[in-house]
Amino acid sequence: MQLYISLLRGINVAGQKLIKMADLRALYQQLSFDNVQSYIQSGNVIFTTSENECSHIAKQINEAIFVQYKFDVPIFVLTADVLQNARNNLPFTDIDVAQDGSKVLLCFLSNVPSHSIELLTPYLKSNERIAVIDNVLYLHCQDGFGRSKLSHSHIEKKLQVSATSRNLKTVDKLLTMTNANKHAG
Repeated sequence: MQLYISLLRGINVAGQKLIKMADLRALYQQLSFDNVQSYIQSGNVIFTTSENECSHIAKQINEAIFVQYKFDVPIFVLTADVLQNARNNLPFTDIDVAQDGSKVLLCFLSNVPSHSIELLTPYLKSNERIAVIDNVLYLHCQDGFGRSKLSHSHIEKKLQVSATSRNLKTVDKLLTMTNANKHAG
């Protein structure tokens, strides 16, 4: 059994695409996923399955949500190692997670276009930093992401990709949960 983390994009935001986490966990169990755990209401789910293809798992989840709720949800499925590598590659070494963890975003991209930094830099404020490593865009917004000109939809539009983001505190919590899951199994 392989451990995975699914990141659903755009659920339970501003009263749109509402899914209760208990219902989402039940849906995953109906898909024969095991050890299903969710974290906060934004669609972070940790689970195990014998399936070994992230894109196939994402498609299964997407189709089940569409059947149940009649709306489409972009889904990124990552292995625990991929999430850990994304965290390990954090290029901003001066971050105090307790103080600024919610101001650093890890934006998982469906692919990485060339010249990503050049395409996005014009939208950065002077106190914001950006980096792209593998298929993860790292964004540090000292004033908070809500005040940045570089919104999530702006990133997708400018880079012509599908994406989902989690702040550093959420990534750290998901890694804590995956590590506990590994040791329990």
